[in-house]
Amino acid sequence: MTQAKHLLVVDDHAEIRDLLKRFLEQHGYQISTVAEGNAMRQHLAHQQPDLIILDLMLPGDDGLTLCRELRGQGNPVPIIMLTAIGEETDRIVGLEMGADDYLPKPFNPRELLARVKAVLRRQSMVESPVEHTDSASLYFDRWCLDLNRRELRDERGITVSLSTAEFDLLRVFTQHPHHVLSRDQLLDLARGREAQAFDRAIDTLVSRLRRKLEHDSKQPTLIKTIWGGGYMLVADVRHGQ
Repeated sequence: MTQAKHLLVVDDHAEIRDLLKRFLEQHGYQISTVAEGNAMRQHLAHQQPDLIILDLMLPGDDGLTLCRELRGQGNPVPIIMLTAIGEETDRIVGLEMGADDYLPKPFNPRELLARVKAVLRRQSMVESPVEHTDSASLYFDRWCLDLNRRELRDERGITVSLSTAEFDLLRVFTQHPHHVLSRDQLLDLARGREAQAFDRAIDTLVSRLRRKLEHDSKQPTLIKTIWGGGYMLVADVRHGQ
């Protein structure tokens, strides 16, 4: 029997915590809830959830700070950020900090459930056996993208933390080198049926990748902007084990 996925809800509103706990448990998830950042840290010290639902506005350290802290520690746990409706800047910054998805408040719990399923489905590729082929690893410039482990490593073998969304986008670039890819094509190839939720996030994700891949992200040499066209990975890519 498959073990229930464990979700951690971080929100300072008790009603929202209770609502999400009841609703998500009804759909087969194991739910833990905490009200603020220090309680989240204590929880993570003892148990790693499969996904965190993280409110942006929290007492003490806010959701952006906590998200940045987790990614800085190399913690790849998927994060869905809950943001105030209409706060475009906060949503973009949340994606830049490493969140995998966002949902504005107020929201329909069924939409959150759909987002949770979509993010976990993508994340499950980390744990699922992947057939070993000659393209199990993709090498470009000084980087190795390991498709089996879903990891990015530099020439020294040091792993660079990628969010689920960042990995999916980089995979698309490395599988289509020297091809101009429009934003719509990138969304379709990276996200499939979940692309609509990310319809304005491609530029943000590209910026995040550039900061991790490039020597100077303001003058990128690997992922080029093609004005009026989209983006292109200009590096040669070779396949290997």
